[in-house]
Amino acid sequence: MAKEKEIKNGHHYDASDISVLEGLEPVRRRPGMYIGTTGPEGLHHLVWEIFDNSRDEAMGGFCNDIEVVLLPNNRVRVADNGRGIPVDIHKKTKVSALETVMTTLHAGGKFGGENSGYKVSGGLHGVGASVVNALSIYCKVEVHRDGGKYVQEYSQGKKKSAVKKVSSSKLNGTIVVFEPDQEIFKDIKFDWSTIVNHIRQQAYLVKGLKIKIIDARNYAGKIDDSDIFYFREFEFELPSISFYFEGGLISLIKYYNKFQKPIHSSIFYVEKELDSVGVEIALQYVDDIVEHIVPFANNIYTGEGGTHITGFKTALTRTLNTYCKKNEMMKESEGGFTGEDVLEGLTAVVSVKLREIQFEGQTKAKLGSMEAQGAVGTVFGEAFASFLEENPDDAKTIINKSILALKARKAAKAAKDSVLRKGALEGMTLPGKLADCQSKSAEESELFLVEGDSAGGSAKQGRDRRIQAVLPLRGKILNVERARIDKMLASKEVRALVIAMGTSIGDTFDLSKMRYHKIIIATDADVDGAHIRTLLLTLFYRYFRQVIEAGYIYIAQPPLYKIKKGKEINYAYSDEEKIKIIGKETDVSEIQAVETDVEPEGEEKEEEIKAKSNKVHIQRYKGLGEMNPEELWETTMDPSHRVLKKVDIEDAEEADKVFEILMGSEVPPRKSFIQSNAKLAEIDI
Repeated sequence: MAKEKEIKNGHHYDASDISVLEGLEPVRRRPGMYIGTTGPEGLHHLVWEIFDNSRDEAMGGFCNDIEVVLLPNNRVRVADNGRGIPVDIHKKTKVSALETVMTTLHAGGKFGGENSGYKVSGGLHGVGASVVNALSIYCKVEVHRDGGKYVQEYSQGKKKSAVKKVSSSKLNGTIVVFEPDQEIFKDIKFDWSTIVNHIRQQAYLVKGLKIKIIDARNYAGKIDDSDIFYFREFEFELPSISFYFEGGLISLIKYYNKFQKPIHSSIFYVEKELDSVGVEIALQYVDDIVEHIVPFANNIYTGEGGTHITGFKTALTRTLNTYCKKNEMMKESEGGFTGEDVLEGLTAVVSVKLREIQFEGQTKAKLGSMEAQGAVGTVFGEAFASFLEENPDDAKTIINKSILALKARKAAKAAKDSVLRKGALEGMTLPGKLADCQSKSAEESELFLVEGDSAGGSAKQGRDRRIQAVLPLRGKILNVERARIDKMLASKEVRALVIAMGTSIGDTFDLSKMRYHKIIIATDADVDGAHIRTLLLTLFYRYFRQVIEAGYIYIAQPPLYKIKKGKEINYAYSDEEKIKIIGKETDVSEIQAVETDVEPEGEEKEEEIKAKSNKVHIQRYKGLGEMNPEELWETTMDPSHRVLKKVDIEDAEEADKVFEILMGSEVPPRKSFIQSNAKLAEIDI
């Protein structure tokens, strides 16, 4: 009956309707399934996948040298001195093993069990090289092994020719060059600092591995991706950085804490294998109120944590509670530590290595292997208990810091409950100075955080009242760098923002109650404005990270100039845009002579300026308060014309890091930062 109904309605459904995508076509159709996103994060993920293959060679003891080069024309080259990908014919695919690895999903040297040559590796999904190949408009692999040099080229995952031996070679290793496909990645721009920071971590994780990164993007026509392993000596010096660490995780902890003040001198470290799981952990507590736990699984950074972090946190809480109770260091009325208490001020690196590893998702952001939880819990718990017994002074310092955190947590809960009670139960649902929007839909609602009452007044008059709310901030908000929730909520400005957002804070934070899906920071284009913006970003990073991760935080980009040419009015958001609007035919020296920070008064003065400046008048904005409501709407608030910068975790993390240096208690890092960056400062006199 159902079949008859289908045919009558013209809906014929049989085997012919089932699509079968061959080769690497599924990757090109759905790239997000394999690299997470086609934005900047996914673009850099291509580099990590190829680099991971070389790093796995180093983890297996077959390689000690890796070179990563950013080439002109959006190309990247990764070379290693490992064994080289096999080039003999694969029994199952009947083509070269190199071609199989590069053009077939779930093919590689990491699936062969005990005989594969890889005890552990990060690329167990088997999608790395083939996915990069599929998403590249150009890819070339050069293999040096068994006395020969072998080459194969590809485009969009398809080979251009068979694997060919082009010459003899005394080298060993693999060189991969790839160019991401612009059909997949709309904005191809590799970030130097992102690549350096990622690879620096890897250098710490693999002892004795030398890694060199070279930025050769500005040398088009002078260098190429030729068949040399390392760059020959040029008459010019290429920008580069090299890493080599023997200290491993202990060195990494020292690096993370170089701008912090450790509260105990000894860095805890353990490395042990249990039930075929390698566990390596280093930690140190610092004088701070936030945690910094960096997790790895088979040297893959697992930003979302996973089973190894669950095992670590559980063992940490249990061990400190046991030691504290055994040595009678806390009153029974205070109860015991929670995970929140023992994590305060902790810097830790947790690294596990497993033969058969399971990640949740292709991007490997979270470890799912259950055996890691038990192994980490046992190895770390036993070793950390011994560390506390052998270092009683360090143990006392750590316990006292956790007790302080416990007391602060209880005080913060009382303060938070008080704020929520006043806000929800006494009718003060929203702060009085908030000009709320009419819409009840969070998806379309926006909250502008503006600097001062003057800008607040213009914003309130110029906004779209239906979807735009305005919250003026008086002066600079509280420095939350070292402030706990109880002190933070004592600040009127911060409390007003928390209540306006509606999410609550701390352990009762609920992103689903967010009242606005766009929070727009709109501050002046001066030093004070930048400071307030940094304070706000630090606040969101410290206490509302999920709001940033959800993509709800934006920075307004108000114009720097208002330019009148006759009756025509344009706004310029940069000096380059100003010159473009003015036009090359205009005398720039004359225009600069009449630039002003305020509007001229009176018709005579306006006419005089027009005559002097060839009918071009430029007004330089230094603050949002200088704009009238119509100008503020047209340039900064109108969704159809405005320019917004979306804030991501890296933006907020960098702001937090700089703020820690500049506003923290340690003087040497601040002095070093100012000396290093003084030449970059723009002084507005």
